[in-house]
Amino acid sequence: MASAPQASLPVFYKDLMPLNSRDHASWKSRTTDKAPWLAGFHAVPLTVEEFPSAARNFPIIFSSGENPVPLALMGLNEGVNVFVDGEGKLLENIYIPAYVRRYPFLLARLNPQAEELSLCFDPTSDLVGEYDEGNALFDGDQASESTKGLLGFCEQFEQAGMKTQAFVEELTKHKLLMDGEVAIQQDGIEQPFVYRGFQMIDQEKLRDVRGDVLRSWNQNGLLPLIYAHLFSLELIREIFGRQVQQGKGPVQAPVGAA
Repeated sequence: MASAPQASLPVFYKDLMPLNSRDHASWKSRTTDKAPWLAGFHAVPLTVEEFPSAARNFPIIFSSGENPVPLALMGLNEGVNVFVDGEGKLLENIYIPAYVRRYPFLLARLNPQAEELSLCFDPTSDLVGEYDEGNALFDGDQASESTKGLLGFCEQFEQAGMKTQAFVEELTKHKLLMDGEVAIQQDGIEQPFVYRGFQMIDQEKLRDVRGDVLRSWNQNGLLPLIYAHLFSLELIREIFGRQVQQGKGPVQAPVGAA
């Protein structure tokens, strides 16, 4: 169902270029109500700070593999997103993950030896360029207020990412993640549709966690995150129903993830 991205560039990004006042002095960034880069993706990375909001709309799962990543599940099959139409327009007023809102910008090291992260962008995006309208990226040779805001958002995202990594490390430390499987029986079809290729928290092992550990998780806010994930899994069947309604599947079982 979902696996951690393996490409050299993050999901959505086709290229990366560092933003600088020499080459981009007259460039502007534009806002949009469409996200065509999202339409072909069925799962989007989440930070733990987003769990409470995201869990209202999406199942929260963990990618398969050795380094799990929390994901907002927006479709059950590769290339299927039930919340975005073919033009990239969101079909309803839903929570938009920060990973989506950050695009086409992000913080990255310009080389492996660099200690500091630099603000970069995807030059293939039409949200940044030499346009007549939009928010100026520079005021002379200094970053504009708009760019400072973008930088601040990307910095907050990086900080949230570190908290997310610590959360996942705590789950793996206590061996709470297990391979997930969901079987959905559709009327008129003999065999159920089975979805695999993701991880979820093992509720049996969660019940056996020592009391002092649970108290610590409750005090530092980890326990509510765990239950946000578990409660959100009920939405998988809603995603299935949306796919059927939209004519986007489902694919006959068993289905593994790429």
